[in-house]
Amino acid sequence: MATMWQQEIEMMPRKSLEALQLERLKWSVQYSYQNVPFYRAKMDENGIKPTDIKNLSDLQYLPYTTKEDLRQCYPFGAFAQPCKNLVRLQGSSGTTGKPTLVGYTRNDLNNWSDLVARIAVAAGVTCEDIAQISFGYGLFTGALGLHQGLERVGAMVVPLSSGNTERQLLMMEDLQTSVLVATPSYGLYLSELIAERGLKDKLNLRIGLFGSESCSTEARRMIERNAGIFVTDNYGMSELIGPGVAGECQLRQGLHVAEDHFLPEIISIENQEILGEGKVGELVMTSLTKEAMPIIRYRTGDITCINYEPCACGRTHARIDKIKGRVDDMIIVKGVNVFPSQVENAIAGITALSPHYMLVVQRDGIMDSLEVKLELKQNPQFMGCEEKHRLETMLYTKLRSLLGLRVKVTLVAPKSLERFQGKAKHVIDLRNI
Repeated sequence: MATMWQQEIEMMPRKSLEALQLERLKWSVQYSYQNVPFYRAKMDENGIKPTDIKNLSDLQYLPYTTKEDLRQCYPFGAFAQPCKNLVRLQGSSGTTGKPTLVGYTRNDLNNWSDLVARIAVAAGVTCEDIAQISFGYGLFTGALGLHQGLERVGAMVVPLSSGNTERQLLMMEDLQTSVLVATPSYGLYLSELIAERGLKDKLNLRIGLFGSESCSTEARRMIERNAGIFVTDNYGMSELIGPGVAGECQLRQGLHVAEDHFLPEIISIENQEILGEGKVGELVMTSLTKEAMPIIRYRTGDITCINYEPCACGRTHARIDKIKGRVDDMIIVKGVNVFPSQVENAIAGITALSPHYMLVVQRDGIMDSLEVKLELKQNPQFMGCEEKHRLETMLYTKLRSLLGLRVKVTLVAPKSLERFQGKAKHVIDLRNI
């Protein structure tokens, strides 16, 4: 049996879990209605009362919450408790406007620590590990979230923060770091340096807890090969609680959702109708235990699907697939919806390419054009003309078939595309729209 942080909860029979969810859902809806004017107004507008929630399926009658709703509540309008009852404030970076602020009571922090401990232990972390956190500290929930959860497991935490790559590598070697916490983009960059400098055998890395963005199969494969590390994905966002909402076990057959704290749904991107198990759509989450800032049917913007079958590891909670992209990452080119993740899928397994890519959208007059820049593993000058032409033709055909439109394929030299210490940027839109 796999090691678990809270075995009784993580292996709870489905019927018992659903009974617990219903009890907590009723509490959360009633609590939100009583303590958050924003939710009370939304429910009243839709003719819904907390007492209408009698079954889990009644969740569908509650209105959705969006990021824009939370922005309208800035700074404290979405809180169910006065600031004197909160012990921490965190939130989003606010790169597209004012940040979305999230408050925590002491009980919220305790629950959050346990949730992160669950995903850490599921990945194989123990009290004997030394964990280096290469997330940026600050309002961002990733760093402090992983920090407190790893401490709860008993691991020694090195709060190095992001950036200063030379120091990152120095600490890995000197401290014999065994767990790395980073974005997949930064983990990939670090792994490339480890391989180039021949550091792999000098390090003690064994587990990567990567989050904040999805990690493609090819990027994971490269990181593991370069650094000798077992990479797992975890999922969360500040609006929900931070990291710990879901995470992979060592079987890596989907991300286990903490269903005793969050109730997941999948809805259609086009019309917001609820989709069944295995159908791909937008992930919607409802908190079941949050005190400071409960969240009701929050549209995360993340695209995935749900599997309710128990995992072979013994865990019974639902699993979501790797995030396939974001609704707001979607670009429309000549009327066609394009997601960066589609390019990741297209180049996965092509040995001549690195996982780094960039989509450049331009407009000439009234016509849009899409250029896909793909980074080679070796300098193109060492490729024969026929070999390069054959690769470009194959990629053009594959991308045209997958995306449904003509694209310009540009093969670029190794390391010519920008590396990121935080979330990677894969789209440059030069259109004035």
